[in-house]
Amino acid sequence: MKRTVRQKVRPMPLLLAVLCLAVSAWPAFASEPILRDDLNVIFERHDAIGAFAHYDVAADRLTLVNAVRAAKPFVPASTFKIANSLIALETGAVRDENEVIPYGGKPQRIKAWERDMSMREAIVVSNVPVYQEIARRVGLDRYAEWLERLNYGTRQTGSDVENFWLEGPLEISTTEQVKFLALLAEGKLNASRSSQDTVRNLLLLEDRNGVKLYGKTGWQPPVGWWVGWVEKEGKVFTFALNMDLTEAADAPKRITIGKALLHHLGVYEDG
Repeated sequence: MKRTVRQKVRPMPLLLAVLCLAVSAWPAFASEPILRDDLNVIFERHDAIGAFAHYDVAADRLTLVNAVRAAKPFVPASTFKIANSLIALETGAVRDENEVIPYGGKPQRIKAWERDMSMREAIVVSNVPVYQEIARRVGLDRYAEWLERLNYGTRQTGSDVENFWLEGPLEISTTEQVKFLALLAEGKLNASRSSQDTVRNLLLLEDRNGVKLYGKTGWQPPVGWWVGWVEKEGKVFTFALNMDLTEAADAPKRITIGKALLHHLGVYEDG
């Protein structure tokens, strides 16, 4: 028997609502976010501190766990590989998602990165040196143009083309993530339909019983991410989880907590 999910809905104080909407005003949400601070218990259960945003695209309804943190921008880390893959395709920095990109031949902190691979392979293992090679091909000028075009986060590149999404100045909030992903999921970004189709395909994690789960993790200590969306019954539900993360052993918590939150919000059934 399917358990009915009951949501405790509380109006957001005006000042906090203005803060969140100002940070994520591209485009503005139709109504004040729904606060579900009762779901903080899921973070606490896993000894974690974080925020979660869930966006029902059809209803234009945003739900937040820890709204203050959800409005705060952080470096996107490897979640930027979503936008980066799109930019690489649109600029011709790669021929397609199957072109093999050299990693550079240097020792890496993750052994799986010590191999030339395509974006299709690299996004799965979050291969930083492969995407840094792509970044050198794109260049700072074209990144500046495309971050504006996609209205991605703070849209700042600084002067280090290999690290601006890892060390800053590029940052994005949890609420901005769900809006960006909503446009990608529906093919409405200011980019070609074919490139958006390709990136969506790269992000598909599960396809079960008519429900599709798309996602990408990110980690740049002290912050970890898991972002993506669920397609269910013809509707799109985007999500973004941001949490304190300093130890590799805690990295799996991002997906564990994220799936638990999606389950409680009634859009995902695990297993």
